[in-house]
Amino acid sequence: MRYETIKTAILSILVLLSILLTWNLWTYQPNYATMEKNNTVAEVTMSEKQEVKKIVRPDMVLYHKQGKNYGTTRTDELDKLIKEVSRWSFSDVKIFADRPNNLNEWIHENGNVEIIFPAGVPIELYRNVLSFSGKKIPSFDFDRIIINAESLDNRNGVVYFVSTTNQQVYSSHISSSSLNDFNKDFYKDASRYPSYFSYNLPDKRTIFLPEDPTEMTVYKYLPVTLNSEEFKDALFTDPSFVKQTILSNSEEYTNGSSKMTIDYNTNMLLYVNPTAAGYYMENSKSLLKRSIDFVNEHGGWIDSYRYVEKEDTSHHVTFRLFSEEGYPAFNEDGLSEIKETWGKNEINKYVRSNISLEVPLKTEMQKVTRPSGHTVLQYLQSLPGFKPEMLGNIVLGYELERDTKESKIILMEPVWFYQYNKQWEQLPMDEMEGTE
Repeated sequence: MRYETIKTAILSILVLLSILLTWNLWTYQPNYATMEKNNTVAEVTMSEKQEVKKIVRPDMVLYHKQGKNYGTTRTDELDKLIKEVSRWSFSDVKIFADRPNNLNEWIHENGNVEIIFPAGVPIELYRNVLSFSGKKIPSFDFDRIIINAESLDNRNGVVYFVSTTNQQVYSSHISSSSLNDFNKDFYKDASRYPSYFSYNLPDKRTIFLPEDPTEMTVYKYLPVTLNSEEFKDALFTDPSFVKQTILSNSEEYTNGSSKMTIDYNTNMLLYVNPTAAGYYMENSKSLLKRSIDFVNEHGGWIDSYRYVEKEDTSHHVTFRLFSEEGYPAFNEDGLSEIKETWGKNEINKYVRSNISLEVPLKTEMQKVTRPSGHTVLQYLQSLPGFKPEMLGNIVLGYELERDTKESKIILMEPVWFYQYNKQWEQLPMDEMEGTE
């Protein structure tokens, strides 16, 4: 009897122990709150992120009215215009079957308003700015929005999206009330803007230049050097493995494969990731969107940059610094540009300045007058060996350089620039003023 009692007791204890262990397994919760994530990298934000409409912007609007041309490059005026256009609902977007043979001549017809972008814009990306009534629209790039201000088609306004590079036109419709409001608020008073004249190039392109001299402002800035460590943390996947080397005129950061170099003399940052080189398989929209997102990820829009160039074949995108009024800035060392080249899956090359023009010296500002478009054209045509077919564009802008009297100061001097054989060149102001 005693043996049976002992056996029963042992079995009871084992059953109770089994029940207890099972209960502990079911109810066990690990304390995740105490676990540390040692390999994660905190997000780096140097400045505020920017929306597409702040980076992808037109740089000029032209009104062709009553045989004359009026236009402006002012940022505030273009912002008002895009704000108005973004209220419209675009419908029936399709390729324009009746596209004229002479596209250039048709674009500049009387009654048309040209909203001009510096480079091709994927319509899918710009859907963040404009509103379309249809869920699906064709895929295309455009560099001009043409508003036919003086005609209605079946009681609707007609707006065209034009790619002068691809020679393609897509048409769309807006409501008659939208067009009437645009005429009343913008087109009707187009003559308040400066007058422009046209210059026809041999390849059937037209450049528009201001009839009269333009008053501009000379700016001086005390630049602020950006933190190299923040760029290191933003650009390298694991900054803890990055080694820094200080040289006489530069500093280098490398993890064995990628390298970031900051040149003290030029204030230029160069990041190269050779392992990312390769065929880029995504489309035009993805290239531009990825380029904007990349800078947004580390808050790299320190100053006022805009999208100005996209090369789909080389996977290259350029953003340029613009003045407050809307004039582009140029620098021979690339100080006024952000350039990105993409590989198959990630950034291959990133080039930009490591300074910010945060501190304007307002007491040093002064007004100057720059020659008319007629004077500029006359000077260019007088240059030995000048070939009009090599001319891309002519614009008023700013030369960004160090002040010759005080190297710590950045000077922005108003200058005429021309794009010749795909390269931007500066025109000598003293010689042109003598011509004028």
